[in-house]
Amino acid sequence: MILFGIPTCDTCKKALKSLQAAGKEVTFRDIRATPLTVDEVDRIVQEFGSRAVNQQSTTYRSFNDFLKASDPEAQIMAQPTVMKRPVIQDGDRWYLGWDSATEAALTA
Repeated sequence: MILFGIPTCDTCKKALKSLQAAGKEVTFRDIRATPLTVDEVDRIVQEFGSRAVNQQSTTYRSFNDFLKASDPEAQIMAQPTVMKRPVIQDGDRWYLGWDSATEAALTA
């Protein structure tokens, strides 16, 4: 299982802690230290579409009009921290964000 996020994100920390407490083997991928590849961004956007971008974030709000009008791949490649977090890959299954449904699915 891979958790894509940033170490300062409280939601990522909460997800990682819950997964580890459930005995899951989790690899944390800091998307700042190890940027996402074009293929990884494409896969995430293919899975989640425009939901992959956190349009409520300060990062997104700081985008110029051109970047705001761009596709989600371009937005994430320009600034990876605009990605909604965490993104969790569990084999062939992908999860976006950390809510009670995601927690139940991954910690059961």
